[in-house]
Amino acid sequence: MALTKPSEVDVLIVGAGPAGLMLSLWLSRLGIVARIVDKRTDKVFSGQADGFQARTLEILDSFGIGERIWKEANRMFEVSFWNPSPDGRIQCNSRAPDNLVGLSRFTEAVLHQGRMEGFFLDAIAASYPHPATPDHQVEVERMVVPTSLSIDEEKVEDDDAYPLSVTLRHLSEAEAMPTQRLSNLSDGLFRSNLTKDDAAYSIENSNGWGDEREEIVKAKYVVGCDGAHSWTRKILGKDFEMHGEMTDFIWGVLDIVPITDFPKLYLLKSTSVRWTAYQIGQRVGDKFSKSDRVFLAGDAVHTHSPKAGQGMNVSMQDAYNLGWKIGLVCKKIMHRKILSTYELERKQIAKELIAFDHKFSRLFSGRPAKDIMDETGVSMEEFSKAFNMSHMFTSGIGVDYKPSALVAKPPERRVIKSHTEVEADQIAVHDQAQSTLCLATNCKPGMRFPSFQVVAQSDARPWQLHHKMPSDGRFRLVVFSGDISKPTRQTLVNGLGAWLSTDVLPRYPRIELCPGSDPHGGTTKFKSSCHPSVIDVLLIHTAKRADIEILRDLHDVYHPFDTKLGWDYGKVLVDEESYHNGHGRAYEGYGVDPGEGALVIVRPDGYTGLVTCVEEEGWKEVGKWFQGVLRSI
Repeated sequence: MALTKPSEVDVLIVGAGPAGLMLSLWLSRLGIVARIVDKRTDKVFSGQADGFQARTLEILDSFGIGERIWKEANRMFEVSFWNPSPDGRIQCNSRAPDNLVGLSRFTEAVLHQGRMEGFFLDAIAASYPHPATPDHQVEVERMVVPTSLSIDEEKVEDDDAYPLSVTLRHLSEAEAMPTQRLSNLSDGLFRSNLTKDDAAYSIENSNGWGDEREEIVKAKYVVGCDGAHSWTRKILGKDFEMHGEMTDFIWGVLDIVPITDFPKLYLLKSTSVRWTAYQIGQRVGDKFSKSDRVFLAGDAVHTHSPKAGQGMNVSMQDAYNLGWKIGLVCKKIMHRKILSTYELERKQIAKELIAFDHKFSRLFSGRPAKDIMDETGVSMEEFSKAFNMSHMFTSGIGVDYKPSALVAKPPERRVIKSHTEVEADQIAVHDQAQSTLCLATNCKPGMRFPSFQVVAQSDARPWQLHHKMPSDGRFRLVVFSGDISKPTRQTLVNGLGAWLSTDVLPRYPRIELCPGSDPHGGTTKFKSSCHPSVIDVLLIHTAKRADIEILRDLHDVYHPFDTKLGWDYGKVLVDEESYHNGHGRAYEGYGVDPGEGALVIVRPDGYTGLVTCVEEEGWKEVGKWFQGVLRSI
């Protein structure tokens, strides 16, 4: 039986590109009633974006997609810099690793966007049937465009209201097909900023079909992931216009399979020649949301050159940042005020991207210097230096979010730029939890929690710790306990477990997990007797495995019991050598002293929220942090 399309939805997503599909995947994993519409047909054009940075692959891997892309893509290990030689030929001046060594278990890879979107659709389908929404499934609705949006301002603060009304129009295939402007080949000019958007023409051309092709959808939230020509941004008015500058540089992008004697090219699998052109410039919006009900993500709110390989990556990371926040607010697990952190966090990254791209695109577009006396040309040394300094930014690993309810930074680490920001910053973190950074020097609040190998206490299986943190909407409390074979340490850790089981976990909701929620842990045909807590506790110790028995030595919170499935033995891990994979040296990697230990809260998007001590004063900080984020039951 076909599922009906609801006229009331929690979230309506406009645009089914990388950002829209990322958001849809989050919402499907969380069991949110959502719809995603796109004005194009289901015909996928080759090419478009192709570069996947390290952090993006980590994110996709948390959904079970990253390894599929990694296996199929062309991996980038080295970058070569070429310049004209005195005799008019080109020569390689220098080489550099594509990413800093040890930065991530992934490096940059390239695979065309159409293939990746297929992986997204597979992952969305794998989320169903979802126990939270047994009668609903998110599917891309193509050849559909929004034509109007109204906001009931009196209801925007009501968690249960549907204050947004959107009119959707269904197009014919002929109306939705992109116009091939300059040839009979599959050009990509419909995505170029050199041409006007054709959505208005399609809507006007379909006006004679009557009201039966229109419907009105009530929504709690609308997210515009509809590209640089964003209808969503335009309908919000002048306050949401993007600002910046356009240059005289026009870059052409051509997907071909060349026959060449030049060895330093990467090749993409492509079924046809496709090309497009872009006028290079950098623009960003002043506002990323309206009333925390209508949001903009990706190219809808920031645009830049394609050369730095950031467009698709930053767009997907916008949606990754927003998806779990909207989802957990819709499920009444998290306070609605947390939605304001989307603009706080992603606007900062967009501005950094624009500044970076402004410099980087001019280096690419500039004329190579003829010699050291050529002041107007770009020297190879300047270009190489800029590239080497950009690794943390371009990889996505260097993202560092500002303090908020989700990011507990000590006062001395806050960036204060003006008197106005001093006041705003002090208000934002008043009476909130504070981190002690020295306890886990490589787990920095506001930055991505890194991954190192640990070993399962129960069966000696080696794990990347990221694989114990899939994108399922849960917060992780990572307990770096040190040597729990020592009686005093074991007593402290079990005291923490008792406190968590009585004072923390019962206060907050449980969360339904979908079939695809744990892509690295495998699936089971048996359903649990009850849903797990939204707070997942992981214990990493440094004692010898042989000296520890999970059921004998550790509190129940570290091996939760289910009446159908029994004890969960997968929550206790040890930092020791694997039989076959070597030693992960996780404590060293995370910057944790085994004698001190640490407690680290990791957000559902894999960013560190809090670092504090294992002793009772640290428990208070943990309790305070969760109280500021989660709604009590």
